[in-house]
Amino acid sequence: MLTNKTVAIIGGTSGIGLCVAEIAISLGASVVVGGRNGERIEKAVQRLGSSARGAEVDNLNQASIKAFFEAAGAIDHLFTPGASYARGRIDEVTDEVAESSFKSKFWGQYYAVKHALPHLAKDGSITLMAGAYSVRPAPNGAAYGACNAAIEGLGRSLAVELAPVRVNVVSPGTIDSDLWQRQPTELRDASFSSYSDVALLKRVGTTDEVAGTVAFLMQNTFMTGSTLYPDGGFALR
Repeated sequence: MLTNKTVAIIGGTSGIGLCVAEIAISLGASVVVGGRNGERIEKAVQRLGSSARGAEVDNLNQASIKAFFEAAGAIDHLFTPGASYARGRIDEVTDEVAESSFKSKFWGQYYAVKHALPHLAKDGSITLMAGAYSVRPAPNGAAYGACNAAIEGLGRSLAVELAPVRVNVVSPGTIDSDLWQRQPTELRDASFSSYSDVALLKRVGTTDEVAGTVAFLMQNTFMTGSTLYPDGGFALR
């Protein structure tokens, strides 16, 4: 249970982050959700109810990250799924696209941890977000695959560096989230079909399945330095 605990979620206004917020509240926690869009933050807080607060945060801007945690106050758990990036073949993409996953997904989480630490309980936890392409890279995204692997390594390193604070990583496969729902139907269907052909369970995942993994990592007080793969067996093929 997370009774009387405070959970901060950067990227908590939609998708997996919002689902984690809902589960945390159901387990007795209060939540602080952060995102770039003020309107989405307001809608998320209204949906989550009186146990939720929200604040804008840009994970590409350290001053914004620091201000978010100063406004959040004391927290017990941190989850950092928020990121914005693009990917493509090394010989086809611009430097900006190639670097985007590291700038947002890797350094965004690194600096989120750095600025959360003064406010994080000594017996608290951090859950980072990577992705199953860390161990089964896609053909069009070398930098993206490397970024996910780097985040998994960051989680292990921080678990050693920050103990007794627990640090773990969740590396999901393709998840049917609202991010995919905003994509063109043809692209979404092709991607889901391709993933389902490879994954052992022959389907994509749900936000509930990933969020449940995150909630487990927050509650298991003897788990640190681990990476869990809610990916339907994608990494094994």
